[in-house]
Amino acid sequence: MLFGVLLAALCLAGWGIIERSIHMHNLVQETEDASIPRVALVMPQPGPKMRTVSLPANLAAWYEAPIYAQVSGYVKMWYKDYGAHVKKGDVLAEISTPSLDAQFAAAKAHYDVVMARYKLALITSERWSALKSTQAVSRQEVDVQAANAAAQKAELEAAAHEVERYQALENFKKIVAPFDGIVTSRLVNVGDYVNGDGGNLNARGSVAELFSVADVRKIRVFVSVPQDYANVISPDISADLTVPQYPGRTFHAKFLATAKAFNASTRTVTTELMLENKDRLLWPNSYATAEIKAPSDPSILILPTSTLIFRAHGTQVAKVEGNHVHLENVKLGINYGTTMQILSGVKATDKIVANPTADLLDGDQVKIVPSTHGYNSSEKPKVTPHPLKNVTPGDLRRAAAALPEETEAEESDKSEASSDDASAEKEPEDRAKAAKTTPSSHDAK
Repeated sequence: MLFGVLLAALCLAGWGIIERSIHMHNLVQETEDASIPRVALVMPQPGPKMRTVSLPANLAAWYEAPIYAQVSGYVKMWYKDYGAHVKKGDVLAEISTPSLDAQFAAAKAHYDVVMARYKLALITSERWSALKSTQAVSRQEVDVQAANAAAQKAELEAAAHEVERYQALENFKKIVAPFDGIVTSRLVNVGDYVNGDGGNLNARGSVAELFSVADVRKIRVFVSVPQDYANVISPDISADLTVPQYPGRTFHAKFLATAKAFNASTRTVTTELMLENKDRLLWPNSYATAEIKAPSDPSILILPTSTLIFRAHGTQVAKVEGNHVHLENVKLGINYGTTMQILSGVKATDKIVANPTADLLDGDQVKIVPSTHGYNSSEKPKVTPHPLKNVTPGDLRRAAAALPEETEAEESDKSEASSDDASAEKEPEDRAKAAKTTPSSHDAK
């Protein structure tokens, strides 16, 4: 008995030592396996065929002119209000100018006086010229009279120009529309004093226009394009505009011109587009969002921005070759937001770590894990629906608590049982139908 007990103790001790060594070996293997980082892989994709960028835009009228006063006086009457449609030459307002009228009359009177002097000088010069061949007058006197007639003619021309100047000012008493359009502002009322030297003086002493007229049959669209997208600007580009007042509606604009120079403070270039506005839906000085479309080069590969590693050696990506990491320097191109153009350093067949860690080094061993939908994979997961038939609240609770395999097994058992019950119920019915259809011996006779 003592020998048996000793043998049992030795067996138990040996088994414990062996089990402990097995556990230690498994623990070492799991620890070593856990020390190997898990990575998900992505592959470079071809770039988009069309580039699209949304930028803020400002709308302006095709022509827009602030109208100032050219003469000083008081507003006699205005005839066009805000939003009025006007034609070229339509009178917007009239200005009463008594002092200008008096100066105009004085200029005409001065012209008449100079005209009389010129006529007298001309007659005198002709008479002296007729006597120059005789000894009655000297040649000097004849030349003096001719010069006097020429001076009077010059004074007459000056007086005529003065009359024309006042006549032009008299025409400015009527404020007219310079082109067809709509009145976008009216900053004048009856009785207001307007200053011809510097426009309309308001209460604060600053100069303001009397009217503003805009031609909105066409609209100019001004977009400040960042320097990163300046290479897409060409006559081939177009833009789709959306405005807040018309949600869901898009307006198409065409390229018109570009400044071909960047703003030093914003590093943007002003680009001008044009769109038709025949229905007058768009108004000047409004805000819009322009979605500019331009052709792109699909041969340039792109990668998610999460794959990039920024270190002292430059921008790198982590390639996986034979379960080992190789860090490769890359040259970046255009930033599309979530993706980035890779100009050099990768090929279409390379396997790139989707989210490299900060401590990942060149030559490290990694383990590849499947990609996750919506995170580092564009493939949609395949989901097979399993509808529950004739369910009750108790069945739903059991189905929610059971594993998917158990639920499928129960559904298959239920379907088999239901098929057996249905076949058992159909057997008496089939026999009854057969009895009805089969003629008896009495009927046969």
